Order: sequence, then C-alpha cells, then structure tokens
Amino acid sequence: MNIELLAPAGSPESLDAAIGEGANAVYLGLKNFNARIRSANFAYSQFEGLLRSVHRMKRKVYVTVNTVFEQREADRMYQLLKYLANLGPDGVIVQDFGVVKMVRDTFPNLKLHASTQMNIASARGANLLSKNGFSRVVLARELALEEIRDIRDNTNLALEVFVHGALCVSASGLCLFSSYLGGKSANRGMCTQACRRLYRHEDETGYYFSPGDLQLLEQVPALADAGVNSFKIEGRMKSAEYVGTVVSAYRRVIDGLEGDRERSLAAGLDILRNDFARAKTFFYFVNGAGPKTWLNPEQDGGTGIPLGTILKVKGQDGAHRGLIAGGLVMPGFGDSVRLHRRDDSDRQSHKLSFVEDETELRSSGLRPNGSGPGNGTPRRWISIPDGFAPGDSVYLIQTRAMSRRYTPVIPNNLDTRRRMPGHDKAPELSLGAVKKRDEKIFPEGIYATVSRLEDLFVVQSIKPIRAIAEYNRKAAAWLLGEAKSPLPFRSGELILALDPYFPQAMDSILTEEIKRLIERGYREFVVNNLGHFSLFRNIPGVRLIAGPSLYAFNRWSAAFISGMGVDSLISPLENNRQNWEKTVEQNRRSQAFLTVFAYPALFRIRADLGPVYDFSNFQDSRGESFRLISERDGSRVYPEKPFAIVDKIPFLQEAGFRRFILDFSGPPLKKKDYKDIMNAVKNGSPLPNAVRFNWKDGFFTQEEGKNGLPGHPRE
Repeated sequence: MNIELLAPAGSPESLDAAIGEGANAVYLGLKNFNARIRSANFAYSQFEGLLRSVHRMKRKVYVTVNTVFEQREADRMYQLLKYLANLGPDGVIVQDFGVVKMVRDTFPNLKLHASTQMNIASARGANLLSKNGFSRVVLARELALEEIRDIRDNTNLALEVFVHGALCVSASGLCLFSSYLGGKSANRGMCTQACRRLYRHEDETGYYFSPGDLQLLEQVPALADAGVNSFKIEGRMKSAEYVGTVVSAYRRVIDGLEGDRERSLAAGLDILRNDFARAKTFFYFVNGAGPKTWLNPEQDGGTGIPLGTILKVKGQDGAHRGLIAGGLVMPGFGDSVRLHRRDDSDRQSHKLSFVEDETELRSSGLRPNGSGPGNGTPRRWISIPDGFAPGDSVYLIQTRAMSRRYTPVIPNNLDTRRRMPGHDKAPELSLGAVKKRDEKIFPEGIYATVSRLEDLFVVQSIKPIRAIAEYNRKAAAWLLGEAKSPLPFRSGELILALDPYFPQAMDSILTEEIKRLIERGYREFVVNNLGHFSLFRNIPGVRLIAGPSLYAFNRWSAAFISGMGVDSLISPLENNRQNWEKTVEQNRRSQAFLTVFAYPALFRIRADLGPVYDFSNFQDSRGESFRLISERDGSRVYPEKPFAIVDKIPFLQEAGFRRFILDFSGPPLKKKDYKDIMNAVKNGSPLPNAVRFNWKDGFFTQEEGKNGLPGHPRE
C-alpha cells in the first residue's frame, strides 16, 4: 500500500529523528505564519539546506502557512509565498482563504494542502477545495471511521488524517478561548491551551476540557483500507525523542500491512509503551464512543508522568536549578521534562543538563540506612529553564534511554544558502463597488441572532430589521414540522445560519432539509463552512451571507469567499476595527455585517457533554466565570462577560458600515437584559460588565509584545 507517514519537525533534532525513523514526509514551519509559532521552527538558511537534503533522500517537505493574516500583513505573506515558490517545497498547508487566493493568482506552482484548521469534515468541502486547486485536505479530527470512508467514496482529493498526538477539545479551527483571554489567537498560532487548565465548579475542581492524546495505531489497518493517503503525527512542540519513538511505531505497523498485521501491531505497541504523554483515546473515531472515553477531569492537563512541583530554585545567569521531591519515578541526566507555570502562562520542554541528589529524612521513624518503616523521600536538583519558580509543575516526557543519535539532515555548511523573502509589495486587490441592484438585498439596520426559535418572540420587541436563527436540530423540527405555532417573523424575514461544524454525517440530512426549507419560503442563509456552498448549487433566488467562521480576515480572503457566490460578509468575531476597515473598502462597507454584541462561543464541541458534567457554571483560577451549555447538537462554552461595542455604532456608521448584528445566541437572557442592550444601542453608551474582545487592541504579537497580560480579558 502506498501510504505516506507524515511526521512533525519542530526543530532540527526532530527533523533528524523523523527522517531517521522512516517518515516519508515532514511538515514544518518557518519563523512566522504558522500554527506553532512557539516551536523552534527553522531559519531560512536551514530550510533551504534541509529541503535539498530531504529531496535527495526521496522524501517530502510540507511547509505550514496555516494561520489567518491581517490585511496589514499582506505584503509579508506575499513575500513568504514568493520565497517558497522559488524554492519548491512539496506543498504548503494553509488555513486562510486569502493565502489560497494569493497562491492561485500569483504562485500557481505551489501545491495547496488544506489545514485541519480550515475545518473540512465533509466530501462537499473537499470537492470544493479540489475545484480551487488543492491537492490534499487534512480532515478535521472530530470524525468517525464511517464518515472518513464516506468522504473517501465521494471525493478524489487526497486525504490526510491525524493518527497520533495531542487533541483540541473544540472543533478544528473553531476555538476562540485563547483569543478571548488575551488576544493570543489559536488561528494565529498563539494558543495558550485553555482546554488544559484547571477549572472550579462550586467546591470541586477538574481538568474538565482536557482530552486525552490521540493514538490510532491499532486503527491503521482500518484507515488504510478506507483509502486514507497520509497518516499524520502531531507534535511540532514535542521532543526529538518523542518524534522518533512515535514515527518508529507507526512505520512498523504500516510496513506490516502487507504481511503479518498482528505481529507488526504488537511490535508497534511495544515501541509506544514508554510514551509518557496523556491517556490514549480513539476520540470520535470509533462510532458511538462518547466523551467519557476521551475526557477525564481527574487527569492533569500536563503531558507526561507528573514529578510534582518545584520546591526551591537556585542559580542565576542561565544556570537555574530546581529541587523536586519524587516517588517511584525520578528523572536522570539527559531525560526530557516539561515544565508548566502554575498560572498557565508558559509551558516549556527541557532536556536535563544537570542532576544531583539530595535526601531529606523524615523526623518520624526514619533510619539513615534506609531500612524500616520510612525510606528517605528522594529529592533531586535538576536544571530548569529561566523563569520557572517554586510551585510550577514538572513532568517526565522522555528518558535518555529512549534517545538515539540520528544523522543530521541539515548540512553543516550553510554559507551558500542565503535566499530569503524579499521586500516585494503584494499586488493591489479591490473588490469593487457594490452594484446598485445589490444595495438593498439586506436592508440597513439592526439584525438579531438567536439559537432558540422561541427567543424570536422576545427579540421581536426590539424590532430588528431582520432576524437570524441558528439552524440546529430543534430549529429543524420546528420549521419543518407541522405542529408548532407560527413564528413572529415570516420566512422572508428570517435568515437561517448553518452550524460552522459540518460533518459528513450531516450531509444527506442537510441536503434534503435545505430543499424543503426553500420550498417553504426560506431564501436567505448564513454559510459558515466551505462545505455549505454546494448545498445551494443551481438553486435560483437564494441569498448567502458568509458567516464569521469563514474568516474574511483580509481583502484576499474576502475576495475568495465573495467568488463563492455570497452577497455579503460578516466580520470574524475576533477581528479588530483597524483590520476590518482595511479589509472592507469604503465602497463595499454598506453591504458588510458587523457583530456589535455577542457571547462568543469559546469552545464548540461536537459531543454532548451533558452525560459527563451536570453543571453549567464554572470558573478558572483567576475567578473568571464561564457557562457550559450541552445539547444534542453539541456543547459550547461561553464567557460570563459578553463582547459589546454597541456604543461604537455611530462611529462605525460614519465610517460607512450600515448593518449590525446583536447576537443573542449564547446563554439565555432575561427581558431586562434585552432592554439594557437596546438602551445602550439607542443612547450610544457602553454596555456595563462587557469586554471589547480584540476590537480595540488587536492581537497579541510576539514581535510587538503588546496587548496586556496574557490570560486576562481586556476591558
């Protein structure tokens, strides 16, 4: 079987391990525009050197350009893509439709792979990518084997599937938690792993949203038989030892597919026995496996075997040492550990360059010779990175015994490797003015969004120009059933918003329901996933709005999405004013939508967590409160404080924007809440107890080091 084993290369050492253990291809990032911006990544000279070396070995290199870029970064993105086009990697892994547009228009020789962050979970989405020049899609991770088989049966696009490594609890590409906490957007490669944090509900605490690690080694034969082309290992933040171990195990099983599958699987599992990561899970892969199989609130959010916390720290000038007290396991020289700040502000992997024992004898019944009822509690000084302190946690992630020396892939002499991105300007791009016939498709004014159709009876009192209703299973039963009472908005006054997560299992259901909805007079829809577009192909009279989850985050992405046949765009929720105004030209602003009030869905989880957790309200270590809402359609986590810029409406109108959304689709509100919000809109006043999200300060960036303290919502 011609199956590709694809390994992460977050550092030169990991690259050596991946190639040394038999990976057919590696994926890596350069210094910017990739979803693991905190990994070591590669300098341009290193990349040029490794690219030639890997190609000589008949292996492949894929470059991650899988973050969204702001309009002000268009030149830098263009320069990076031109640099890559000149060097010729085997593919670029992308998330932003703006990158897609830029590649298609100016660098068609680059092969496009759709990142899992693009949230493609259906054959419809894969086929649309194929028509737009993609050669491969990395499927969303929240899929069952049956869905992957169905996608394979309905697309010719090459399929890449994650088979091993860390997981996100939120659906791929749909997490806003880290961005809400401090501008560190997961869609910008700055995720602070809010899912791994310790949370509190009343007097109980737990790692409520920290999933186990994916391990599909035993499912490799089934995936191969299903027609998956590439098996992908997660881990650009992991050690070289980890990468080598995991690649070796999967190499063994893949090579054994044509022979004794049982024997090769046993060998592969034996190799992974020293993988000190989290508990293993099949995630959604096995149909019917609920969240209890991959969520364990008792499981520490860390990776590896817990070694306790740092007791003391000494040293200076890069020679810091920390004292830990161990039990059955103690780290040794050359082992790899992972350190976590107790406030979750930083996590680092570290290979121990210093180890020294210190023994503490307990005062009760201990004897110096170690015999009798109390052996001394072993304490050990270990080297630690700068910045870690008493109370921070330490985990063993790899032992020196598991380490191997690999032949370096990158040449020692890189003096001739001097190519770098230039200083070119990206081509000018204009979307053009709104055509007169389109000016009144969506009337100017306030639009109100709800997730529960019964809330339409409440929002009618604020007299929105139109209402937007989330199209979920409850809405489907109401709108397509016969027994429900009439809604306060006629079909021509109600816009239906499709769920951003569109799995293959929903394809046949939505295909049939969309036809029936159109027959009943519903003609306006918000599409939030690339797979949604073909649901409306060849249906006349339908008007489409690109929702915030399609990320029209720059003029290039707006142009690509507009080319799909949409009539208007809604700004992404984590956008900022400067970027939105740069993205939408003055002559296009009258048709653009902007959300001015919302409880952003910080996590969008495919599973119903109701059978696992019987609470809705919980807090983090800083006392910030959140709400978990679990339903048949899935689960969402919302902040206690809403995002609100209703007081900015007059200024936005001056700037040319005319359509504003009040999104009430979050936690249920009281009638007084609606009244307070509308009074703030009417008076142009700030809404109390609300946050600005990223609207004012924009994203946190490593280059500028801006946007306040990480982990704190900005007022």
